[in-house]
Amino acid sequence: MLGRYNLRGTLEKVCIPLGALIVSLVIFGLFCAAMGENPFAVYGSIWKAAFGKWSTFQNTLIRASPLMLASLCTVLPAQLGLVIIGNEGALVIGGLAAVSVGLAIATFPPLLVQIGMAIGGMVAGGLWIMAAGALRHYRAVNETISSLLLNYVAIALLNHLVGGPMRDPSSLNKPSTYPLADINMLGTMPGSRVHWGLIYGIIACIISYVLIRRTTFGFAARTAGGNIRAARIAGLPVGKLTLIICFLAGSCAGLAGMVEVAAVQGAANESLNVGYGYGGVLVAFVARQSPLLAVFISVLLGGILASGGILQRAHDLPDATVLVFQGIVFLVILFSESLYGRFEFFKEKPVTDDSHPRPPSTQGPEPTPSA
Repeated sequence: MLGRYNLRGTLEKVCIPLGALIVSLVIFGLFCAAMGENPFAVYGSIWKAAFGKWSTFQNTLIRASPLMLASLCTVLPAQLGLVIIGNEGALVIGGLAAVSVGLAIATFPPLLVQIGMAIGGMVAGGLWIMAAGALRHYRAVNETISSLLLNYVAIALLNHLVGGPMRDPSSLNKPSTYPLADINMLGTMPGSRVHWGLIYGIIACIISYVLIRRTTFGFAARTAGGNIRAARIAGLPVGKLTLIICFLAGSCAGLAGMVEVAAVQGAANESLNVGYGYGGVLVAFVARQSPLLAVFISVLLGGILASGGILQRAHDLPDATVLVFQGIVFLVILFSESLYGRFEFFKEKPVTDDSHPRPPSTQGPEPTPSA
């Protein structure tokens, strides 16, 4: 019975997200048809631009690496029952901090500069999300709202700094900070254009899985997420768990910001705010808060984002069409969350075990009560 129960539960976790993705494809296909384009031709172009050949697949992997890291900003707090969507803000703050550290120690050996930028980005992003966790635990402020509002604070701070105190005077049309030296940038893997940030993302997802599923700390976090009152009665330090989990979550998004400035942009500017943080929220929900599944979903979403240009050139669709696709997927996935536990097929059926009948009673017949 246990094996059948696990199979049914696994089928539910696979079928519902898969069905949601199929529904999303149908809705987006109707959108493309309304725009006067053949949906099958559009999907063919997306596949060609994302996975058709190695040169285009590299663009997908480049976009997938920040998505992996940003998704963990939602995945990790979800183990405590928290819904954190401040990924974009933590990514922006992490990128700003990484550039600041990189410029401050630019004369150090390149490896030390890269390590310093990574630490700076992770600490800044971690503290940013930990602030939302602290507000939730100590002041009962809804973490979803506070982390969302912190996104706008981070973006405003980015615009202020790159347009004022940190601006490079030579950046005229696009205000930016002073650029990082080429020697301090993250390199690319041999024989490709994919930077080492992809490895950072994969390693971070693996470590997160081990932390959540294979350690006492992860077990305590999941216990608190399942029933916080029972966790407090059992003596678990819920406040400490909340702060640590939120710090680790923000540090992953902060590392994503470091990867963007040290491997792609070369400086902090408005390109930090391109939506990778919001894309990470989508990855986390589609992956059902699984760090390992987030790796594959990030590659899929990275391919969708990489196809924006070809949709504009080949089908005369706006470049933001991929954002429409992303939004449709997000809404349908959110709706599908309400379907879990509603289908009888996925529910365990009670089974009567008659393979071992009871032995006959050795006692005599019950005495007849006297009148």
